[in-house]
Amino acid sequence: MYMQETQLKLKDSAVLITLISRRCNRRLGTRMWRRGANLEGDVANFIETEQLLEVEGFRSSLLQVRGSIPLLWEQIVDLSYKPQLRIINHEQTPNIVERHFGDVIQRYGETIAVDLTDKHGNEGQLSAAYAAEMERLQKVSRYVPFDFHHHCGNSNFDNLKIFYDQISEDFERQRYFLIDGKGNILEEQRGVIRANCIDCLDRTNVTQSYLAQKSLNQQLQRIEIFTSSECLSMFDEEYAKFRTLWAEQGDEISLEYAGTNALKGDLVRYGKQTIGGMIKDGMSALSRYYLNNFHDGIRQDALDLISGRYTVSRNNPSPFQLNGFESLSYLPVASALVIGGLTITTFTLQQAGRNAHHYLSTVLWAGVTAGVMAVVKANGRQFCSRPRLCNLL
Repeated sequence: MYMQETQLKLKDSAVLITLISRRCNRRLGTRMWRRGANLEGDVANFIETEQLLEVEGFRSSLLQVRGSIPLLWEQIVDLSYKPQLRIINHEQTPNIVERHFGDVIQRYGETIAVDLTDKHGNEGQLSAAYAAEMERLQKVSRYVPFDFHHHCGNSNFDNLKIFYDQISEDFERQRYFLIDGKGNILEEQRGVIRANCIDCLDRTNVTQSYLAQKSLNQQLQRIEIFTSSECLSMFDEEYAKFRTLWAEQGDEISLEYAGTNALKGDLVRYGKQTIGGMIKDGMSALSRYYLNNFHDGIRQDALDLISGRYTVSRNNPSPFQLNGFESLSYLPVASALVIGGLTITTFTLQQAGRNAHHYLSTVLWAGVTAGVMAVVKANGRQFCSRPRLCNLL
């Protein structure tokens, strides 16, 4: 669970904003080793985020949820920057989607499923499969696709208004929870926005912060702190505190699932991408690559062990006993061969102009290096850190 608060001074009122994020432990795991849903309809990275408001005796809250696309799918690391995404065809898929949304609706009421994935490439195929399943559930849940990258890219944060226009009536009808100083219930939240992108981290956090701001404006207008024409963005310093609160929450959620701070944090903090933010995102992307490929398998085993998903048995051999192809043993050797081959190839290439012998050596070492790289690429999955205690589902 994550919790943080910030104090705002709006006009003559002291406003306390608290952000609480509660992570579901039913499908606990790391970014690449816990994707999609299991057969029971539990999804990876399912998080309930509550924004609390306290001002002049009034208390209010807004709930939003995020979670992986509730289909059976995987994206196994294989040393490539963006591993191939694969949808697992299973006869239980319709039941899985129905179980998941049945649970969400039972908990929160009317649900709007917001899908922020790309509508082309691998993401597009997954999004299309999700949309097809949601057609069957349209009587109990509304599905809203919004290609975040197409509309917003890295800098057009204001284009989220296009998305908001699609859901504004439903979102405002869902309302929020509000009680006065005497404990009288003035408003009740009647539903929830369930958002997802691929990881349910970066794009999702930007979108949830946008909706949280919209709802906060409505709440403050209802309490009469704001007039109908006033909004939080008119108060620069306080607006900056609010955005920082959401950005730090996004970083914490991302650290737990992906091992790094969230990408696109500048969109939440400043409403635009900055040079510093792009550099930070680049470093985080490289860190995610390293962690996903060479570290998260072990971390996934640790999570499965401490959460009780895997039970140790004295009667069975240890899953960690070496057998067959051991990635941790072979990776340093493969890396050394590739780096050594490139070094020798470069050196002999510099000497190639002097005689034919050096030229032949250059060709030979270039061929050896290319061969090793081809073997590593072809067996990419084997060189990565993999969980050993539990299967993906």
